[in-house]
Amino acid sequence: MMDVRSMTLDDWLLYLEKLHPKAIDMGLERVKKVRDALGLMPKFPVITVAGTNGKGSVCTILESILGRASYRVGCYTSPHLLHYGERIRIDQRAITDEVLCGVFAEIESVRESVQVTLTYFEFGTLAAMLIFVRAQVDVAILEVGLGGRLDAVNVFDTDCAILTSIDLDHMDYLGSTREAIGQEKIGIFRPNKPAICTEPDIPAGLLPKMKATGALLCCINKNFGYTQDNLQWCYEGVRRYNLSLPALKGEYQLQNASAALAALEAMEGTLPVPMNAIRRGLAEATLAGRFQIISARPVIILDVAHNPAATRKLLANLEAMPVKGCTYAIVGMLKDKDMAGTIRVLKNNVDQWLIAGLDVARGATGNEILKALGDAGIAEQECVRVFQNVQSAYVYAREHAGSDDRICVFGSFHTVSSILKNHGGTVS
Repeated sequence: MMDVRSMTLDDWLLYLEKLHPKAIDMGLERVKKVRDALGLMPKFPVITVAGTNGKGSVCTILESILGRASYRVGCYTSPHLLHYGERIRIDQRAITDEVLCGVFAEIESVRESVQVTLTYFEFGTLAAMLIFVRAQVDVAILEVGLGGRLDAVNVFDTDCAILTSIDLDHMDYLGSTREAIGQEKIGIFRPNKPAICTEPDIPAGLLPKMKATGALLCCINKNFGYTQDNLQWCYEGVRRYNLSLPALKGEYQLQNASAALAALEAMEGTLPVPMNAIRRGLAEATLAGRFQIISARPVIILDVAHNPAATRKLLANLEAMPVKGCTYAIVGMLKDKDMAGTIRVLKNNVDQWLIAGLDVARGATGNEILKALGDAGIAEQECVRVFQNVQSAYVYAREHAGSDDRICVFGSFHTVSSILKNHGGTVS
């Protein structure tokens, strides 16, 4: 028997990693049993965000705008970069270790009473909602972890669903085509509730299935859209002019901002938001690890891009901000990702590849990433070096990069986290 009273947050996280035999176990029945035993039926509006990429940015923009409108906002995202508490926030503040440990102990007691196992993510999802209910938030924003239909977040009915993008990732769990993956993601849609979709290229076979959910479907370039000039934005005939550009870098963040604005317009009757809150929220939204620049000379960029679609957006940002010198790429990835496809995107834009192994359960070794470079058509010559870990690759880059060069760190949340931890970086 565990003495839960003496367990630290690190103790709990180690325990949760081993609680279920699988890290990912698609299905909702176990989570529903614990949810029902806890009596977790939120009375406040819930906004659920799914998609291959862009989920975290949309959640952050919504959180920022709603906070400026004086709502008490609960936000649940994953994974974290530095501290587990980043995943569960109220009023943009991470939950303390003390609160987390108390809630974990309560959930564990209930879990044992209903005799089910929970994965790490499932446990955290229930903890987030229990914290939000106890705090009496005005609205909860929930980021889907994997897919949508069978993700733990989906045990809570949404008042507004957002689908950011549909691309090839997690294919072992979601399917091998964009249509199959999209079908899993639209599992968060609910009849007669708004469903905001910013994927501009919806697979032909998926659109009828989206309509068949009975959700109030609202698609980009049809029901809403934006222009780059001062973020002019429209939604079903409603126009907003001269909005602040998102503080988050990259043209694709305009698309993410448009998703957040469409959701807020769709929920205007429940969560009215004044224009000054929209402008401030867009201008002040920040998110670590999304084209985050931590140095100017040399330019050092941190980006959690870990699949080809996300890396194409990283490439667009790099091309929009050219440098006189060389580009060093520090790459660390998880072995179950499309490593070759992700690397291939930057094939012609990197001068020095610094490959780093990741010392985590699913982490690829340096040699495994080296093979992926070969598969991507990058010859193993003087432009490729292999390091045992991200930190040693970073030290090498800092020692060799000149003031006109740049260093781009990408490939995984774990890769970016390693730099932030040793750079004095903080995530609020």
